[in-house]
Amino acid sequence: MSAPDTAAGASAPPDQHPDRRWIALVVIAVAQLMVALDATIVNIALPTAQGALDFDDSDRQWVVTAYTLSFAGLLLLGGRTADHFGRRRAFLGGLVGFAAASALAGAAQNFEMLIAGRALQGAFAAVLAPTALSLIASTFTTPAERAKAFGVYGAVASSGGAVGLLLGGVLTEYFDWRWCLYVNVVIAGVAFIAGRAVLPGAPAQARVRVDILSGVLATAGLAAIVLGCSQAVPHGWGSIEVLGPLVAGLLLMAVFVLRQARSEAPLLPLHILADRSRAGAYLAVAISVVGIFGMFLMLTYHFQTVLDYSPIEAGLAFLPLSAAVSFSSYGIGARMLTRVAPRTLMVPGLVVAAAGLALLSQLDPSSGYLTLILPAQVLVGLGLGCVFTPGISVATSGVDPRNAGIAAAVANTSMQIGASIGTAVLNTVAITATSSYLADHLGAPAIDGVVHGYAEATTLAAILLGCVAVATVVLVRTPRPEPR
Repeated sequence: MSAPDTAAGASAPPDQHPDRRWIALVVIAVAQLMVALDATIVNIALPTAQGALDFDDSDRQWVVTAYTLSFAGLLLLGGRTADHFGRRRAFLGGLVGFAAASALAGAAQNFEMLIAGRALQGAFAAVLAPTALSLIASTFTTPAERAKAFGVYGAVASSGGAVGLLLGGVLTEYFDWRWCLYVNVVIAGVAFIAGRAVLPGAPAQARVRVDILSGVLATAGLAAIVLGCSQAVPHGWGSIEVLGPLVAGLLLMAVFVLRQARSEAPLLPLHILADRSRAGAYLAVAISVVGIFGMFLMLTYHFQTVLDYSPIEAGLAFLPLSAAVSFSSYGIGARMLTRVAPRTLMVPGLVVAAAGLALLSQLDPSSGYLTLILPAQVLVGLGLGCVFTPGISVATSGVDPRNAGIAAAVANTSMQIGASIGTAVLNTVAITATSSYLADHLGAPAIDGVVHGYAEATTLAAILLGCVAVATVVLVRTPRPEPR
């Protein structure tokens, strides 16, 4: 029996009052929102930042990629660090580091300084994200409370991207693009002060050793894979700029897996992945993120270049997606998780989200927001909210407390890899489809080709979610919770 199960009868850890646990959840959720929104908050501000710092078009992708690369690559090491030093200490330290990195990036005087700050943000996010998940898993132990807590987390984590787009538009239009970064100093400061007062003070696990070499292998391997995919847009999938990093990354990951299999204290205990329900949950969460980030990518440009929305209008246009995800995560996923098997929520959720993306694949330059885009967003949001909450719960349940941080790190790694690789792949599909359309329709308006590319990429995302729905039926076998 797992540690969470043995504690199921207790309403709270011994050192923490139940009311303070819910305040702690608010602190954790605020920190997770900061981490999630930072993946998108600078997107709308990029043109202004580029003008201010005078860097080339070919360099601007690195403002986003520097964050996702270090985030994805360091998550495994970040999860183990939380287990080693103690979750409360790691969480508070991550907040301080994230605030400092945000201040550095916000004060950037040149492109290199901005990239350094963004990479450091990703590094500290890699500590914060798995620590937040493991704090929830260890603080809320009864099935009902755990479902509610993960519902809150799922709503925040999955809607953070949309919130980032809206907040980025407001800050850029009414203040300054640098406030897209400085705002984190304020958020992290408030979370740090509150966190010191309410977070549970679980001790560090002295016998948990941090395998630095394995951390380097995992970081370098994942970073190389994400880097290779990010180079597909400017260079093409068959180029050395793509194949070189991909091959290097796969080799490094192979060495990493071999080292984990032989190590007495592995950074990633392979038995975590051997559980097929947990592996299926990781896969479902990763591909779901591909769908939602693909929608962000396509619609961000569609709103501003086709529909001629301002940055704030573009951000507001994403609010129905954010609202639908939040409602579905907490209003449906969290409430039903204590009554039905996880896949009973996840499979229909994936199918509904795939239907929303399939609807969006009908996009053309004359498509209206209310008649096509809004219903598609609502379907995707309602569907994915029913995937994230049970998926994250399955991914982090039933593990030894000593491995809680690393199990949470793998869940977050799945999300970041899905976002990074998925965005690169869908963007490449969109650009390729646009070029082919314009070549086959000589004299057609360029905007027709661009929207056709968006539609083709969205079609691929819908197919991916449909395939993962089938895989979830086969893999995720976690039973319905026992009635209490």
